[in-house]
Amino acid sequence: MTSSTARNKPLSGKIALVAGATRGAGRAMAVELGRAGATVYATGRTTRDHVSEVGRTTETIEETAELVTAAGGTGIGVAVDHLEPDQVRDLVERIDREQGRLDILVNDIWGGDVHVQWGKKMWEHDLDKGLRVLRLGIETHIVTSRYALPLLIRNRGGLVVEVTDGTEEYNGPHYREPFYYDLAKYAPIRMARGLAEELKEYGCTVLCLTPGWLRSEFMLDTAFKVTEENWQDGCEQNPHFAISESPTFVGRALAALATDPEVARFNGQSLSSGGLAKEYGFTDTDGSAPDAWRYITEVDQSAKEADVTGYR
Repeated sequence: MTSSTARNKPLSGKIALVAGATRGAGRAMAVELGRAGATVYATGRTTRDHVSEVGRTTETIEETAELVTAAGGTGIGVAVDHLEPDQVRDLVERIDREQGRLDILVNDIWGGDVHVQWGKKMWEHDLDKGLRVLRLGIETHIVTSRYALPLLIRNRGGLVVEVTDGTEEYNGPHYREPFYYDLAKYAPIRMARGLAEELKEYGCTVLCLTPGWLRSEFMLDTAFKVTEENWQDGCEQNPHFAISESPTFVGRALAALATDPEVARFNGQSLSSGGLAKEYGFTDTDGSAPDAWRYITEVDQSAKEADVTGYR
């Protein structure tokens, strides 16, 4: 590898699996790993021939792979239901057969929003929907790690990233209602803590990463009915939306972690895109660096008037 390639493509030769990369944060993380030169296996359930229970047809796993390649990496889209152990096992066997290694595992599988019944007490929430939320947000991560980790630990220095919504500092003392959502979003933090201990002897690093107020496709299209180009119009509905961030921001956070030779210092920790922007100096697509979780705690949750000064 030439010195210029090492600078521009620091992840050249590295193999990544981004589980849950059809859209949103997962897609952006896959693309940014590709931009750094990685070969990225991007998985999800929505393809050009099949629509998952999320119900969106505008994003597909094939498109994610194409975006990874266009960014400068090698994108490989694979349709996988991560609740199906056989499919996950086949995926990992394919990665082993084609690449012989796995350097980065990102557990970003979700898709549970369509089942969350916001505003309902635990006993009012439909039980089947609630259990589906837990399966999608927790069981998928467990199944994926179960089959991917034996390949990842063959080489020292592997990185495992659990993705959730909220930091340990925020989710710990705050109830993220409703009940099933709260469990689903706190579990990855504990998974990262546990796996950090179990993989330490193999020279691997495990951590949990969260975006801030993410401008996902759902948030833009459904919640605020805006686009990424005019997202600030959403502040008319909720002025605190001014602290929101594009999916690229957390993608850049992941790429910074994956290219940090001293990433092991974060082993077992819960990290945010906003916090890592201070650590590494990257910005969002508009040049700002929104620190959403600090803002949510100090401004939004404190019932103060919306003002992002000093927070982005």
